[in-house]
Parts: sequence; structure tokens; C-alpha cells
Amino acid sequence: MSSISIPISDDEFDSLDPRPPSMPPTSGLLKPRQIRSRQHILQDCHEKQNHRHQSFGQRSKKKNEILTRAFVIIIKNRWGLIVFFPLFGLILFGLWRIFSLTHHNMGRVDPNIRVSVKRQKSCLKLLAQEELENLEIPSMVTPSFPVKRVVYLSEADGSYIDGNITLPRQPSESTRFNMFTGYQTIHQREQSYKVNETAVAHCGFCSENGGFKVSDDDKSYMQTCQVVVSTCAFGGGDDLYQPIGMSLLSLRKVCYVAFWDEITLQTQEADRHKIDDNHMIGIWRVVVVRELPFADQRLNGKIPKMLAHRLFPQARYSIWVDSKSQFQQDPLGVLEALLWRTGSVLAISEHGARSSIYDEGKAVVGKHKAIPEEVEAQLFQYRQDGFPNEKRFNGKKALAEASVVVREHTPLTNLFMCLWFNEVVRFTSRDQLSFPFVLRQLSILKNINMFPVCTRKELVNSMGHKRKPRSQIS
Repeated sequence: MSSISIPISDDEFDSLDPRPPSMPPTSGLLKPRQIRSRQHILQDCHEKQNHRHQSFGQRSKKKNEILTRAFVIIIKNRWGLIVFFPLFGLILFGLWRIFSLTHHNMGRVDPNIRVSVKRQKSCLKLLAQEELENLEIPSMVTPSFPVKRVVYLSEADGSYIDGNITLPRQPSESTRFNMFTGYQTIHQREQSYKVNETAVAHCGFCSENGGFKVSDDDKSYMQTCQVVVSTCAFGGGDDLYQPIGMSLLSLRKVCYVAFWDEITLQTQEADRHKIDDNHMIGIWRVVVVRELPFADQRLNGKIPKMLAHRLFPQARYSIWVDSKSQFQQDPLGVLEALLWRTGSVLAISEHGARSSIYDEGKAVVGKHKAIPEEVEAQLFQYRQDGFPNEKRFNGKKALAEASVVVREHTPLTNLFMCLWFNEVVRFTSRDQLSFPFVLRQLSILKNINMFPVCTRKELVNSMGHKRKPRSQIS
């Protein structure tokens, strides 16, 4: 097949171009034009992407501003609710903790708490657990104190007759002495501090008709105790907290005795805390006292606190714990640490806030814990007796906090507790005011261990008073 060639001029070729004549010819420009189009496309993509980023940033910034303004508005308008709900949650948690601890320790012993208590010790240095289980109570020795024997005044033996003068048998209007305490005169008070080998003192239980009656079964039980931990709750004021932290040896050798009155018995039974057939609640032997001698329940509580040697005549050692506290240590270990190791016969806590009884008197009145006139009469008498405004006595802090009292029952410590009890009856039931005075007046008692506040805090858990005690007189 033959081919035919048709010549075409440049002008004719241009006439075939569909573009307007003004546009340049395409010959030799196709490739550069395609490259420019790709660059434009890339630039457009970059511009759109940057625009989207800028728009997103602006939208995010605007959204953050809206959220911030909304949060500020909520804070301004609903700040009460924001504060209320966390505080309400904390209050509920605190109430739950108090209830769980209180309910947990009523009527039973939890050995797990004993472990946690041991880990927290810092001030009270007890022996190791193995040593506590094998601890021996020291043998009884003849006391080397100036006082060898104490004679307790009573109505039965005619001790109310002083020479040819019959002492008054009725209380004066200014004192709370009664048939239980005996009617101590100012002269007898002065003479009671002048001791010889045989001391004579009022020490409660002066009359068979004086009150503080316990059953024969309880008397027989208390006669068997050689080491006792005791507490009391009169007037239904406090619950009974089970001790924790004791060794198996202490469980066998130590009596735990709680004194209740009939009001407390009714209160606890209403709360379903009932005494079993063995007179026990947990490890406490509950002794129900009838015919309490004082209308003031605080003063009734001083009888088991200060006169343990009268209630437990065979006991060699006693530990007193206030009803608001839970004892959390091994009793024999406490005796070893606070008495035997230090050569002391009495151990009591220093006061945490003050050192002077005169400062304490002002604080007691300021907190409405005693009748001002009674406190003033007591401090006036102490000034008359020459008691100085001292911060320290025999190198120790002069003021004590007596919620825990650890002691050996010796003639001298028994006499000290009798004299302390008489001061509380004569003046006010705030026993921290009279403790330094009796200690100074009975100057022969020197081997006292006044331990620091941190030790007391490790001896007991302070649970606080639960209710206001009710008086015996309705």
C-alpha cells in the first residue's frame, strides 16, 4: 500500500489549534505546564491542610474557653455542694470507723489488734512476747518503808472516839463526808500525814450502812485476785471496752473487774450487752454495786479507782483504767516496765498541758468541770497549808493526769491512796488538784514513776465519754 504525503505549512498547522490565536502555541510547552499544575495542587493541599489545622486549633481553643467558663460558673453557683459532698463522705467514713471499732471491741478480744499495737510502740518498752509468756511475779518481801501497817478507821471498832471527845457522825453542810467515808475532822486530816510504823486513817467503808454493796459471790471472787485490772462505769455513762494485747500468762493470772451500778446495768442490757451466767462480759468480771454512797457519780468512781486495796484485800498489784479508755497492753508487761524495772511502787502519767495545781484550778473552772467555789476553797486551803506554786517536785512534773494508775499494794501506797481519797471527798472530785498536795505532804513516798504522756497513749486507747452519767437521785 502506497503512502501519500500531504505538505502542510506552519500557518495551516496553527489553524488547527482550537485555542484562541492570542494563546501561545503548545509546541514545546506541554511538559512545563503539567509541572506547574502539580505544584499548584500541592500548594493548594498544603494551604487547605494548614487552614484545617488553624480551624481545628481555633475550635479547640474556643471549646477550652467554653469549658473553663462553664467550670467557673459551676464553682461560683454550686460551691456549697462541691464542698458538702466530700465533707459528708468524710463524716460518714469517720462514723463508720468509730462504730466498727466500738462494735468490734464490745464483748470480745481481737488478737489481730494486739499485733498492730506492738508495732506502734515507741515510749513504752515492754519485753518481747516470749519473755512476757515466761514472766514471773516477784516474790513478796518485807516492806522497807517507814509505814509497816495501816489501820483503817471504822464505826465498828469505836475508832470514832478520840480521847474524851466523840467525833461528829453527821456531815457538815460544806463537806460530802458520810457514813461510808466517816467524818474526818481538820485535826484528823493534819494528823494523818504524820506517820509512824503504824498509820491510822479514814479510808472508806467506815460503816456497814455506808453503801457500796456487792454480792457475796463477787466478794469471794475479788478475794482470789493477786493482780487486777479494774475500771468502772456508774450512771450509764460509758460502754465497756474489752482489753487487748494481753499475753496468755496474763489471761491466766490477772483479774479483769468492771464495776457497774444498776443504771449502767439497765443501759447496757438495753444495748444488748448482757452479763452471762458466770458474771462475765468478754474477759471482764462485771460486779454490780448497789447503794452507791454519793449522788455525784464522779465521786462514786473514786472508790474503785483509789481504794482497790480495800476491794481486793489479797491483791499485790493493780492497774486502774478510766471507763473512757480501752486498755491495750499486757498487764504483767506493764508492771515489769513501769514498776519492777524502775524500782517504783506507783506509776502515773504526767499532765500533758499544765504543771501547777493553781493553773489547773483556773482551767477546771474555765471549762466548767467543777463548782468554782469548791475549787477556790480547795486552793485557798492549800495556800494556807503552805503549798507552793511549783512546776516540779522532786525533779518530776508536779501535776499528774490520773486516767491510768499502776501501783503495788504496799502499806505506804495504800495510805497514800486513802489520803488522796479523803482530799477528793473534802474538796472536789477533780483528783488532779489534790494529787500533788498529798504527794508533797506524804514526803516519805519518793519512788514514783511519773511517765510521759506518750506512754499513757500507748497504754490505752481513749474512746471518749459516750453519755452523760445519770445521778442516783432522780
